[in-house]
Amino acid sequence: MALAVSAGSLWVCCDLKNFESRLVNHEASQRGLFGSGVRGRRRGFRKGRLTTSVADNIPRASSATSVEDGSPSDTDTVPTPVVIIDQDSDPDATVVEITFGDRLGALLDTMNALKNLGLNVVKANVFLDASGKHNKFAITKADTGRKVVDPELLEAIRLTILNNLIQYHPESSSQLALGAAFGVEPPKQQVDVDIATHITISDDGPDRSLLYVETADRPGLLVDLVKIITDISIQVESGEFDTEGLLAKAKFHVSYRGKAIIKPLQMVLSNSLRYFLRRPTTEEASF
Repeated sequence: MALAVSAGSLWVCCDLKNFESRLVNHEASQRGLFGSGVRGRRRGFRKGRLTTSVADNIPRASSATSVEDGSPSDTDTVPTPVVIIDQDSDPDATVVEITFGDRLGALLDTMNALKNLGLNVVKANVFLDASGKHNKFAITKADTGRKVVDPELLEAIRLTILNNLIQYHPESSSQLALGAAFGVEPPKQQVDVDIATHITISDDGPDRSLLYVETADRPGLLVDLVKIITDISIQVESGEFDTEGLLAKAKFHVSYRGKAIIKPLQMVLSNSLRYFLRRPTTEEASF
């Protein structure tokens, strides 16, 4: 049963609207990524690193503490925001989970913003545990009724959620990498990329491997990771991308020609990711 979402004020940056329009126009070229069931080299992924214009023109959050159908907490301790994009648990939908202590409400504006990206929220639930209140909902593409498989649209979903979180809970900006550029209060500490980056690859049965990447978060990271992987002819079948405060944690099920990745190729993949993610050691003009 589809979740009815009340009409309300939408907060979506214009770049995300243009971004989604471009994605619709090029949808046919994006088949074969993130759990579409098609093996082989991906198509339609343009050369060069992802342009982060999606985040470059995001309006700053208001300094007033407006709450999206929730209530502010009395405690001075700001909880760590967590956004999970799960492509594994549901074969028919992309599952999104958002946690920010006990401060989140029904997130109607966030769901409206996702609808503006051409998505449907097909089911939703809320549960509580020791870490706080978890808002969990399943989304599909409005035009096909299927789960989202395009990494650029998945990144647009992630940024939309984080943008709304910063707008309605400005205090969260101090706990998010996006807050450094667009939040009311930037993070007090910067993450050392060299220390924060961890990469592991292990067999996940005879036909695929499990790649785990943990590193400092930034806009566009999801798309760039997928591009690095597919540029060396490794297929991304499914996965999960978690934003936990200033860190990003990605888990990808990957394969090469329908088989698990052999050790030499694992080394190539790991080195490629480390080279991309490592902290720059020299300025461009220093030579």
